[in-house]
Amino acid sequence: MKTEIAKIKIGEQTEVSGFIDTVREQKTMLFVIIRDRSGKLQVAIDKQKHIEIYEKVTSLLSDSVVRFSGVAISAPQVKPGGIEFVPEKVWVESISENMPVDSSSSPEIKQAYRWIDLRDEKNRLIFEIRTFAEQRMREYFVEHGFIEIHSPKLTAQCSEGGAEVFAVDYYGQKAYLTQSPQFYKQMAIASGFEKVFEFGPYYRAENSFTSRHAAESYCVDFEIADIKSHYEIADAEEDWIIYVMAAIKEKYGEVIEKVFGIPVVLPTNKIPRIKLAEVFEIFETVYGIKVPEAKQLDLDPDAEKLICDYAKEHLGSEFVFITDYPSEARAFYTQKTEEDPLISKSLDLLYRGWELNSGAMRENDYAKLKSQIEEKGINSSKMEGYLQFFKYGCPTHGGIGFGIDRFIAKLLGLSSIKDSIFIFRGPNKITP
Repeated sequence: MKTEIAKIKIGEQTEVSGFIDTVREQKTMLFVIIRDRSGKLQVAIDKQKHIEIYEKVTSLLSDSVVRFSGVAISAPQVKPGGIEFVPEKVWVESISENMPVDSSSSPEIKQAYRWIDLRDEKNRLIFEIRTFAEQRMREYFVEHGFIEIHSPKLTAQCSEGGAEVFAVDYYGQKAYLTQSPQFYKQMAIASGFEKVFEFGPYYRAENSFTSRHAAESYCVDFEIADIKSHYEIADAEEDWIIYVMAAIKEKYGEVIEKVFGIPVVLPTNKIPRIKLAEVFEIFETVYGIKVPEAKQLDLDPDAEKLICDYAKEHLGSEFVFITDYPSEARAFYTQKTEEDPLISKSLDLLYRGWELNSGAMRENDYAKLKSQIEEKGINSSKMEGYLQFFKYGCPTHGGIGFGIDRFIAKLLGLSSIKDSIFIFRGPNKITP
């Protein structure tokens, strides 16, 4: 069985394998650098002593896969690692053709040959960090008494009530790929689970070509019961995100700054919270930008970036909660404030210019929820399966849907979520 390059010990007989990274030929020696996910190793082939090995390897192109048996020796002058591997035998496991993609290729070509692009050490690191981040996210939930659910991704109803859904044939009847696990999180609350979370895909048939949208994205959701306001949701998310960020900074902070050129910065105290109406006041008083009232229902990408810049400069945080959106701009299941029904108990979390998640306290009263569904122009009879969850008692509750793809992209300073997603799906991207 092979030994990972990073675990090779000097003087021990072992086997190593990996992709050929580079080949350098001298008069009497052939030096082959191989790599696996743990690092790189120089294999020194003496042309006279190892004639058979030399003949098998010399014509191989980069990214061919080889396996060597032999012994590692100390070689302080050698980079990488300060060791050199002296082979006794070689197996050529896969022969590569000329590469159709390299580091200078266009993003489109890189996506077309995604499996090759992912061989890049920096790209592999993205997913190593992502794995760690998701582990810490799940760890927090488990330690705080949350129950993990795995909701169906095929459903008879649209969770957002809109048209941006993928319809599929389900045994002769129409079904949809779920836009989020929203309905099922609420069902779990009605079941008495009280605190639930889920990692899973979102499917959105948005005809969007931005750097932060995808037809299939990966998110983590949580929902908590027995809350009095949406600010309790912000409290819960704040504690969770700071826990995750602290763990990332401790393990990968130096690596992220070195490789990606961007520091991991935690909020100095609490994540600031700004009501949406106050955001537009800030724009006018601080930046001299007056936003027309008709456009004060939400924040466009430029506005999200600007309020994040403000939070960083004036409030000392790269994260910022925007709260209290107009009810007409939010989903039908969002609870309205008692003082002003035109304002909803809602929140978004923004980070480095992008929205990471939407969240809200949900309406748990059957009659009010049915009325709000109809206010949105949706036939409530078609939502009866969802409305049933609220007929037989349901605690107050709320939660969020957090975009992991966006979070990793912003954490590492990537230009697009295409780089933080293993395989991207968009309006014109269904392969590989």
